[in-house]
Amino acid sequence: MEEAPRFYNKVDNQLKLNRKILKQYNKAGKATVRASLIKEDGFDSNFFTHYWKNNKGDVYLFVYEFGFLKKQEHNIEKYVLIKWQDYMEK
Repeated sequence: MEEAPRFYNKVDNQLKLNRKILKQYNKAGKATVRASLIKEDGFDSNFFTHYWKNNKGDVYLFVYEFGFLKKQEHNIEKYVLIKWQDYMEK
């Protein structure tokens, strides 16, 4: 049964790293960053804690209080970064 703690630690460590990276690039509460830039730092978009869908139907994935949305702009993959707001709970 040694595999379960190892898997838990892998997921937990990646979530912590993702949160740290999102926080680092999103100091103002909203930012846009090239996906290649944060992936170089170790960001993995497959690891997130929850999601929020806005009125336009965009689904932001969150790592605790920091959210991201994958966008394609001029053939460049980017992430729109946001911070969780109280109104999102509705």
